[in-house]
Amino acid sequence: MVRKKGIPIRNLRNNTLEILTARVESLEREERERIRASEGNQQRQNNSNNNIINSNGKRKRIRPKRHVCHVCDKAFEAPSALDTHMLVHNGLKPFKCHVCDYACNTKSGLKTHLRVHSGEKPFKCHVCEKAFSESGHLTTHLRVHSGEKPYKCHVCEYACTQSSALTSHLRVHSGEKPFKCHVCEYACTTSGSLKSHLRVHSGEKPYKCHVCEKAFSDSSALDTHMLVHNGLKPFKCHACEYACTTSGGLTTHLRVHSGEKPYKCHVCEQAFTTSSHLTNHLRVHSGEKPYKCHVCEYACTQSSNLTSHLRVHSGEKPYKCHVCEYACTQSSALTKHLRVHSGEKPYKCHVCEQAFTTSSNLKTHVNTRHK
Repeated sequence: MVRKKGIPIRNLRNNTLEILTARVESLEREERERIRASEGNQQRQNNSNNNIINSNGKRKRIRPKRHVCHVCDKAFEAPSALDTHMLVHNGLKPFKCHVCDYACNTKSGLKTHLRVHSGEKPFKCHVCEKAFSESGHLTTHLRVHSGEKPYKCHVCEYACTQSSALTSHLRVHSGEKPFKCHVCEYACTTSGSLKSHLRVHSGEKPYKCHVCEKAFSDSSALDTHMLVHNGLKPFKCHACEYACTTSGGLTTHLRVHSGEKPYKCHVCEQAFTTSSHLTNHLRVHSGEKPYKCHVCEYACTQSSNLTSHLRVHSGEKPYKCHVCEYACTQSSALTKHLRVHSGEKPYKCHVCEQAFTTSSNLKTHVNTRHK
């Protein structure tokens, strides 16, 4: 090595080593920064791919679901979520209500349930101020105002606001009725429908009107009933002056004008405007009479018939004419009676145009005069 003037060899070596070390460290630092930048780009790309735009226009991160159930193959983001899910397969419900017999497999589920007893509804709609016990229920409700129906059927044009409603709807196409009554042969597409049906057998009516104390087996029936006291009939027919309290009632009524009878008996091919009418009709073929009187041996095919029959024993006649002193056990009987005062004859013969107050009188006329 050539010795520079005035610089000792040892110092020269030390300086060269420091320069080389600094250069190596600089190269290593640049490489680390390059790798970090590359990883950052990849992470941002992954984040972009895993993001969706929710209904509020905000981005929501979708994390990969790596924790898979060995029983049903359902996947979860977090191991704790998988642990909670396994309680479903184990049948364990460690979180118990101190007020009633309710039990569930999550602490949050119990917290939500306790609002049934406390009446607490902390989630309020900013549009109509309706309150809910769960944030999910509020989210679904807001779609009533926005008109959003994000869950769409791949078979028909049906769309809805809840994934559970879509799952139930798809059973219309598949014919699947997984929820079966252990008392009779009734089967349905939703657990809620089965729960309501079981009250037919138990006689339980937990939902009570605070005005007239009439009781109902499900909350929706009570909501509809309250419209009677309010005098509201928000669903109006575009063809006639008919108005009613439910959208389902209007849909059924419109079939009077269209003549549509979509529910057909597979035994005799008689067709009906509602599924419940078909269900009742099928009992004619099967001989099934699931509604039984606890006082006598009377049995029938419809719960409404049993309700009316029980008034024979109680002597109750809740339907009263406002014109005369007539009273009866059924609303339909009162409707027919009121035509005596009004002179209304809504059932017309299509052959001779003679009119009648009841459909049964029209049927008798057609069979005796025109056959």
